[in-house]
Amino acid sequence: MTSEEPGARRNSLPKNQALSELSPSERYRKAKASRKDSELSKFTEGLKFPLDPFQEESCRALERGSGVLVAAPTGAGKTIVGEFAIHLAVSSGQKVFYTTPIKALSNQKFQELTKRYGKERVGLLTGDTNNNSEAQIVVMTTEVLRNMIYATSTSLRDLGYVVMDEVHYLADRFRGAVWEEVILHLPKDVKVVSLSATVSNAEEFGAWLAEVRGNTEIIVSEHRPVPLHQHVLLGDELLELFDPSSKQLHVNPELARKHHARSRGPIKSSGKWGGGSFKSDPRNRNQLNFPKLDKPEVVEMLAEGELLPVIFFIFSRAGCEKAVEACRRAGLRLTSREEQLQIRAIVDERCGSIADEDLDTLGYFDWLASLERGYAAHHAGMLPAFKEVVEELFLKKLVKAVFATETLALGINMPARTVVLERLDKFNGESRVSITPGEYTQLTGRAGRRGIDTEGHSVILWGAQLDPNLVAGLASKRLYPLNSSFKPTYNMAINLTAAFGASRASAVLEKSFAQFQADRSVVGLARTISEKQESLEGYEESMQCHLGDFVEYSAMRRELSDLERAGTQERGRAGKDMRQSKSIRRLDSEIAELKKRMRAHPSHGCADRESHARWGERYQKLRKEIDAAVTQIESRTNQVAKTFQRICQLLTDLDYMREVDDDLEVTSSGDLLAKIYGERDLLIAQCINRGVWKNLDAASMAAMGMALVYEGRRDEGDYEPKLPKGAFIVALEQTEEIQQELLELQTKYRLPKETALELGACWAFYRWASGGRLDDVLKLSGLLPGDFIRWAKQLIDFLDQVAKAGDPELKVLAQAATDQVKRGIVAYSFYI
Repeated sequence: MTSEEPGARRNSLPKNQALSELSPSERYRKAKASRKDSELSKFTEGLKFPLDPFQEESCRALERGSGVLVAAPTGAGKTIVGEFAIHLAVSSGQKVFYTTPIKALSNQKFQELTKRYGKERVGLLTGDTNNNSEAQIVVMTTEVLRNMIYATSTSLRDLGYVVMDEVHYLADRFRGAVWEEVILHLPKDVKVVSLSATVSNAEEFGAWLAEVRGNTEIIVSEHRPVPLHQHVLLGDELLELFDPSSKQLHVNPELARKHHARSRGPIKSSGKWGGGSFKSDPRNRNQLNFPKLDKPEVVEMLAEGELLPVIFFIFSRAGCEKAVEACRRAGLRLTSREEQLQIRAIVDERCGSIADEDLDTLGYFDWLASLERGYAAHHAGMLPAFKEVVEELFLKKLVKAVFATETLALGINMPARTVVLERLDKFNGESRVSITPGEYTQLTGRAGRRGIDTEGHSVILWGAQLDPNLVAGLASKRLYPLNSSFKPTYNMAINLTAAFGASRASAVLEKSFAQFQADRSVVGLARTISEKQESLEGYEESMQCHLGDFVEYSAMRRELSDLERAGTQERGRAGKDMRQSKSIRRLDSEIAELKKRMRAHPSHGCADRESHARWGERYQKLRKEIDAAVTQIESRTNQVAKTFQRICQLLTDLDYMREVDDDLEVTSSGDLLAKIYGERDLLIAQCINRGVWKNLDAASMAAMGMALVYEGRRDEGDYEPKLPKGAFIVALEQTEEIQQELLELQTKYRLPKETALELGACWAFYRWASGGRLDDVLKLSGLLPGDFIRWAKQLIDFLDQVAKAGDPELKVLAQAATDQVKRGIVAYSFYI
């Protein structure tokens, strides 16, 4: 509903209607609306710019007491709506939680809100950090809020609003379920403010929010406050992607012509920034056809065109580092002497606590040299402190060029004047795949700084393999569907059953967005079946045979065709050993028997048999399609509840639940599982219950934790990892035996199966927990510093869960392992 629709104005009154003429309830509503208007006025007084229409519409909806879903492009200013929710909470004496998907965003938002409201009013909860958790405004990761809900935390009292920033993370395969859990289980009187990137099914998602949360208004904006100009860089010529003379999104004719010419042979270039001739060289035809600027030259060209700062997206960490190294080798310098001194001061302040012995291992000196020249890399393999410094310097306009992987597009506040895409495909671990229109929109959404730039620019580096029409199609689409990734887990089943009982929990799960989407697809499938059923009846009528049931006869013909096809394939596989194949003999026997039955069928002797058979083929094909659609409906109907019920059956088998009065209750073993979150929650709980880790020392416990949390990169290759000896090997074998038992149960109950433990990082973390040097540990693991820190944090989170599980001996062991892991650079990075 928009503010222009009648329903949105249902409480409005004629200006000349006196308050005395109104009933008491109407006077109360009008006075309340007036107070709310004044709150919006107070809020906007502190802003440096007027609200855009979608921002004002969203804030008005919150004033009316609605929840909101706001879907708008990156950089459009969605967070203003979340900040107004905070303002409303503060003015009414309520609490407000601001949730983000990643810790870096939580830290960033915490700093912003602390500046505005003061450190007494703002808290931060990220799992790593517990800072002023009972404050009126608390910033947190979404997982923290989920855990608070399951624990029925007293912090939920007086909660008025929850802002869910980047709510499109709900589609994330690994973490998306957390967003749905929060939305489903928050108290009903809490208003949810959902902030999303532009998605193509915002109305569907909003309809689900309205169904499970009550009154929710959907506000969608496609408008970018800073217009985006899209270009292609051919050689040293920067050409518009779209025809500047047309209002339609048609490919620029000049680009199409030059692409065609360059793809065919050598040409001359007269670029906007210098140009020049590219001479023929018969030894390198690709160079002839495609004179391409290297990355330092691209940055220089953008600098001359006043198109800095730039984010240069490269879909590989190594590629980002090589680009920075190339700029250093080329002598590229984008900063003044004064700016270099500012950069050095900030780096000294932020990184002064890092041990001198680790600086060289971390690549500190090359990193600093690049920063002082005005450029840097940004990717997940970097030390978190280094990434934060790059972000800070970029926002302060001291770093002018950042070479980044696509992870930078996931919400960190780093807008640029220009975004460059090196290519439009990326390696997914198995093959090169094209980026999607949604990914393209997210990446280019960084271009154009509101309040600084009047326009943003995206630049695609031309390659002979690029088709301008395909590029234009990618750039003009806004297809970014939000699809649920919600699946019940063992931990979720325990927590829901403890909170609501299994029967009610099953009903709650049926309200998930996953089931909502499945139900809508069922409606479409049912409509398809109905339409096909009409055609089926027509085919049946057309093949009526006066001698017998031709539907039955046509089914036999279709079965014969399938058997003969299977026989041909089996013969092809058997080769020279064809006569030895039992399956071929079985198929031949079935074919002979079926032919005998067909000859005996009354319709076999019909003079119009082949005419009927043509309709019969169509009938059987359509029948097969209908049967497949029916199977899909059956699989999607109540799918979430069915999975939940199978999980409960498995957990009952293992004594994590028991049947009581036609429902289920959680046992003491289940209480332990309720405290374990993660991909291997049940395996970890089983190991704790059986005491298989009690004989480990602290370093071996750290190594065991890595076996349970680590996921290797797909390009790491297969090798036999080195492992700690003694008690660790015994515990590992017992852990793998338990996992095999669980796999058998998961097969029995048709549940997703766990993957095998990955042991590639166990030895490195054993050495680290035993006091090993950082440089040695990084060599042993093959991990980059940022990856090492990330896995160390996940290991510490695992050890913290084990310590809280309730076993006193294991608690001491897990805490000792934590102390030995959280040292040096890990301790330094832990709260970043």
